Amino acid sequence: MEMNFSVLGQYGEDLTQKQYITNPAIAREEEIKRLIMTLLTPEKSGLLVGKAGIGKTAIVEGLAYLIQRGEVPNALAGYRVIKVGSSSLVGKITMGGEERLIISLLVDELKNTSKVIVFIDEIHTLIGGRTDGPMDLANILKPILDRGDTKAIGATTTEEYDAYVIRDRAFLRRFEKIEVPEPSEEVTVKILMGTLPKINHQTGAHFKYNEYVTELLVKQIVSATSEFKRIYGLAAMYPDVAFSVLTAAFSNALFENRNEVNILDVYNAIKNSKRIYPDSIIKELTIFREKFARLCEQEGIVLPIVTVDEIRGMDEFI
Repeated sequence: MEMNFSVLGQYGEDLTQKQYITNPAIAREEEIKRLIMTLLTPEKSGLLVGKAGIGKTAIVEGLAYLIQRGEVPNALAGYRVIKVGSSSLVGKITMGGEERLIISLLVDELKNTSKVIVFIDEIHTLIGGRTDGPMDLANILKPILDRGDTKAIGATTTEEYDAYVIRDRAFLRRFEKIEVPEPSEEVTVKILMGTLPKINHQTGAHFKYNEYVTELLVKQIVSATSEFKRIYGLAAMYPDVAFSVLTAAFSNALFENRNEVNILDVYNAIKNSKRIYPDSIIKELTIFREKFARLCEQEGIVLPIVTVDEIRGMDEFI
């Protein structure tokens, strides 16, 4: 292994160098403001805590997006936001015949690097729940965080925070907890509508309808994935659960070599979702047929009536 080995280069992703089609953190202004305020506080780093699938990483990307656009306080101008996977940092490599922890190499590298914000997702894996014992992450990072021009952001789920992070007092002294709540249905609709340009760019497909009808379809997706209709344990939180159905509608169109997403694509995306209970799917499809009967008539599309047995037969998990 070469002595000039770069952890940031090998395992890091520079989020400030990404191409963003739209703001990746739509409707998360308050969380981003709290994160920025924390990063501006001496000897404090940010810890995003919330359920899986609610967009913690998107908030960090939103910060990188604002840095790109020069829309952050002067004290953060010119910073790079580099994402490093926690699974990479728990390993060891051999350098010059000596075995070294990758995270210690990262610290050494950051000592000679300025204006960097390191983002570590699933940071709890570096604190507790490891087979070889918890890592004293706070003290490992102390030499670089004390310098002031190197910052850190961690992200973890609420469950992992309660199980592991809250026990580490040294870590909590350095990381300010920032709660990331699940967005409401109304906000989730806003997030999905704002993300459509990115999906259009990625897939080359788009909804065939005007913005008004498109928003009605998105609202139906969000309604179909509301809290008590979701299958527990499948990252079933807004906006992720609704986003999975929306992107499935685009996949349906692409599978048939179409670049226009129509009402049947959305209907089938809801029908085939593995994150919604079968009984809820049947009810939602009934509402869907009634609400969009006129549009279907105009389009010459017949939405098939589906039974619970058909839904159950599609998924071995149910």
